[in-house]
Amino acid sequence: MRSILQAHAEAAARLTAAGVPSPEHDAWRLLEAASGLSRSTLLLTGASAVPEATAARLAGLVEERAARVPLQHVLGVAHFYGLELAVDARVLVPRPETERLVELVLRELADGLADAGPAPATVLDVGTGSGAIALALKAELTSAEVWGTDVSEDALAVARGNAARLGLAVGFLRSDLLADEEVAALARRAAVLAANLPYLPESDRVALQPEAAADPPGALFAADGGLAIAARLADQAWLTLPRGALLALELDPRNVRGLAERLSGWEGVRLEPDLAGRERFLLARR
Repeated sequence: MRSILQAHAEAAARLTAAGVPSPEHDAWRLLEAASGLSRSTLLLTGASAVPEATAARLAGLVEERAARVPLQHVLGVAHFYGLELAVDARVLVPRPETERLVELVLRELADGLADAGPAPATVLDVGTGSGAIALALKAELTSAEVWGTDVSEDALAVARGNAARLGLAVGFLRSDLLADEEVAALARRAAVLAANLPYLPESDRVALQPEAAADPPGALFAADGGLAIAARLADQAWLTLPRGALLALELDPRNVRGLAERLSGWEGVRLEPDLAGRERFLLARR
């Protein structure tokens, strides 16, 4: 029988041959899932034999990942801002860079609440998908009223399931951006409107990695160089948000400046970098 370390090495080699971008990391994650053991336990017992049942589970998971099914889909979960979220093909897999958007919103809210007093804030996450941003904000802002919206009922089903599992009181509504009247009413009293909407240019479709291709196409691409949906939301937000409310958007580094230049009349318009130093986040005050 193979040892744990041998099983990991073989899994990593298979993933490498399949072109998986992070084979060593993914092999450990799959071995954790197959065995039910933490990575530290696996490393400490690396010379131990892998039980046949575990080996069989691992083989199935490795082949699924080698077919370039996203790791999060293979495992059924994605980790985001300290939360474990259920994800599948109905929603965009939350990206690590989006955690930075949560951090920026929390910082802006903390500054605003310090000035305005302790009244609970209303926070709106438009295009919520798995609920990642809304749930992360609610976990940190327990007294806030947090809502997530999406045009996809499938996505909302995933988000509601995540909220229930995590015990986080976030409301979810179906709406095409702010078109629904109930959502518009929430926006009219919101302190923050955050969104990670489809922002990739249509021209990116031809070079899409297999893992990204597993995301819903409607969650990735937008016309007008990737800005059509975000620009429409910004126009609606201008007409709806109260004075002083924060608009916080994640966009592509190639087009975020283009939208910033369109925000005539907004105050404090600024761009913030992601962890790689690329301008990705757009903040503005109504």
